[in-house]
Amino acid sequence: MTETSSASRTVLVVDDDALIAMSTVDLLEDLGHIVIEANSGAAALEIIASGRPIDIMITDYAMPRMNGGELAAAARQIRPDLPILLATGYAELPAGSELDLPRLTKPYHQHHLAAAIAKLIET
Repeated sequence: MTETSSASRTVLVVDDDALIAMSTVDLLEDLGHIVIEANSGAAALEIIASGRPIDIMITDYAMPRMNGGELAAAARQIRPDLPILLATGYAELPAGSELDLPRLTKPYHQHHLAAAIAKLIET
C-alpha cells in the first residue's frame, strides 16, 4: 500500500466509463480507501440515500442523463456535508456551470488523487 497522509476513507466513485472507474477504484484501494462504485448519477443517488457511510464522493463531470454537477447538487440535497471532488477532462467547465467544487483534472495519477483527497478532507 502506498503511503498517504489521510486515514482510510469510504469513497463513492461515480463514472460512466468502466475503464476509468476501474482505474480510479484500483488507485483508491491501493491508497487504503474503501471504495463504492456507481456507473451513473442515479445509481450514486440511490447509494447516498441508502444511508451507507460515505466520506467522499468523486464524480466524473461528463456523464449521460445526469452530469457531475447535477449529481453534486442532488447529492447535497440528501447529504449537505458530503465532500465532493469533480473529476473532469475539461480545462474549463461548459458555460452555465456554476459549480464551486474542487476539481481533479483528467488524466490524473495516484499522487494527484491522494493530494486532492487530503485537501478535500482538510477543508
